[in-house]
Amino acid sequence: MNPNEWLYLILGIVVVDYVIDQLLDFLNFKHSKTAVPDKLKDLYDEEEYARSQAYQKARSRFGFLTSAFSTLLTMVVLLFGGFGVLDEFLRAYIENPILLSLAFFGVLFILSDIVNTPFSLYSTFVIEERFGFNKTTVKTFVMDKLKGYLLTVIVGGVLGYALLWIVHQLGDNFWLYALALVSAFMLIMNLFYTSLILPIFNKLKPLEDGALKEKIMAYASGVDFPLDNIFVIDGSKRSTKANAFFSGIGKKKKIVLYDTLIEKHSEEELVAVLAHEVGHFKKKHIVLSLVLSILQMAVTFYVLSLFVFSDNLSVALGGSQMAIHLNFIAFGLLYTPISRLTGLAMNALSRKNEFEADAYAVTTYAGKPLMDALKKLSVSSLSNLTPHPAYVFAHYSHPPLLQRLEAMEELTKGS
Repeated sequence: MNPNEWLYLILGIVVVDYVIDQLLDFLNFKHSKTAVPDKLKDLYDEEEYARSQAYQKARSRFGFLTSAFSTLLTMVVLLFGGFGVLDEFLRAYIENPILLSLAFFGVLFILSDIVNTPFSLYSTFVIEERFGFNKTTVKTFVMDKLKGYLLTVIVGGVLGYALLWIVHQLGDNFWLYALALVSAFMLIMNLFYTSLILPIFNKLKPLEDGALKEKIMAYASGVDFPLDNIFVIDGSKRSTKANAFFSGIGKKKKIVLYDTLIEKHSEEELVAVLAHEVGHFKKKHIVLSLVLSILQMAVTFYVLSLFVFSDNLSVALGGSQMAIHLNFIAFGLLYTPISRLTGLAMNALSRKNEFEADAYAVTTYAGKPLMDALKKLSVSSLSNLTPHPAYVFAHYSHPPLLQRLEAMEELTKGS
């Protein structure tokens, strides 16, 4: 294909992807006005449900705006050869091809952050503030930005340099070595994220001795789950929303509970939430997810190897000569349909895993406290109780609340 054909194909993919997203968002927005199902009517009174609807409406409208702006900006940059202009500008100052590529991505990162920061500020300090979720101060917001920049420079710079060196040195066969590099990085992050990265942004402290810890340890012992690392994270410094997660594998596994979760839930509910997280480990969901991510990365790198040295792709993005960094951008846009399909598959698997983790918690602990916890989490976050099935299929990594409750009720009846 010649450069113009590549450009038209890329623009077509950007437009089609935008239209699909807008259609799904519109369907979900309209569907959210559906009356609350009978089984969930006890969650909201009339005033609180109206507040939930208003929150969903505000988020949807904001999403429409940001998506339209992002798509329009991308098309303008593509049509006017903006990526090529940046490439030519940097070439006047940098001769080393690897440093040129790093500088190119660094400038794009800064420009992108400048453009997106006003939207992030509005989301945090207007929408989330209006509905009582925001706890982020301006100081915390700024510090998060600075820490993010530092991490990007250090981690992104080292990993990016290594990846680009592999591409330049090994040519078309680079993808196998790049896969090994990124796989090792993913494994390290999985093992040490809560020890190395998370403490940069949040304070983690061991769960204090007391009734809750005793109940958690008793449950863990009963299901043969060695548990030495239970941490509480200060999620309340940014939001009132609650969460819990499991990270690591082998002896490095950790359970992390948000302080907002502990504040809003009973001890029985918290143990049930932990039982759900243990279910992910027992069902090997974390290992499976890591393996599938590596396989997905293998496909991505292999397909990238077919395009990364294309002269026509670089010219399509406005370059005057072949540039690996331009081809990375072009590939990212061309790969959108494949990444959307793999995303659908990964989301479907994730929803299946959530059902299995729920079932594990019900059968090894109890159903009612987990169902009560999920209801409270839904109410406290003003979540959409009636998402459109197509939107769920495309975007949800967790099943909707009603489906999870119905599945657990069936298990409870069976027992």
